[in-house]
Amino acid sequence: MNPEAQPQASVPTTPKRKKKTNPGPYQEEYAQQAYKLCLLGAIDRDLGSFFEVTRETIVHWKAEHLAFADAIARGKRAADMDVAESLYRSTLDRIVTTKQAIKCKEVYYDENGKRVEKERIEVVEVEKHVPADFRSQQFWLRNRNPKLWSLKHEEPDDYPVRSLTINLGPGHNPEGDEAPA
Repeated sequence: MNPEAQPQASVPTTPKRKKKTNPGPYQEEYAQQAYKLCLLGAIDRDLGSFFEVTRETIVHWKAEHLAFADAIARGKRAADMDVAESLYRSTLDRIVTTKQAIKCKEVYYDENGKRVEKERIEVVEVEKHVPADFRSQQFWLRNRNPKLWSLKHEEPDDYPVRSLTINLGPGHNPEGDEAPA
């Protein structure tokens, strides 16, 4: 009997077990904690890690506890709006007013003719021009109107192909049909 012709013994495979969701002991204060975490940018996986449960448990809690689901939605929405507003502001030129400490020196001569210097610190408001951020503008435009601002330019299949010949002047013509001057 040919050893190559013998059928290989198949190794029985065990079916993958689906991870069970442990609903866990939900507590009412979780809604406020989840809201604050979502303001910081947390997603469901992060919430699961914080509450020491699986992501599936977070999904279960959102379905079972409307206050929890609402707190997460409000937190994520508020964080997204703050980031969107900040991104929008960065796309525009703007003038910002900052406070800056400056050293002021007063020089005078006393009644004996001796030079006296007094220094003090004053805080003044300074207006600074902040130019628009080019990358923020690109990101904003590409996401707001991808057809117009996308880097992927799709040409239609029936786009006409045209021939273009440019004469670069005497001595630069690769076809040599002009004599140099």
